Amino acid sequence: MPIEIDESTRHCTLIGDQVRIQGTGPEVEIFTDEQLRMSVAVLSGERIPITEAEADALTVIGAVDSRRHLKTSEPGSVI
Repeated sequence: MPIEIDESTRHCTLIGDQVRIQGTGPEVEIFTDEQLRMSVAVLSGERIPITEAEADALTVIGAVDSRRHLKTSEPGSVI
């Protein structure tokens, strides 16, 4: 699991291949990465791919949710 969350303090740790970053929920922004076709959490300039369940858990502690839904019916969509 690439994230750890402490809901009581609203702190989280994002875990990548060679990086481990800690911060508060509101410091995290979640984006949709069109190439990966999944969500990415960004904290201190580091991008960590995450599952949708992890993205939802981060929003509970105050992360900024900037995800877009990718649809095959939208012009220019990568899927």
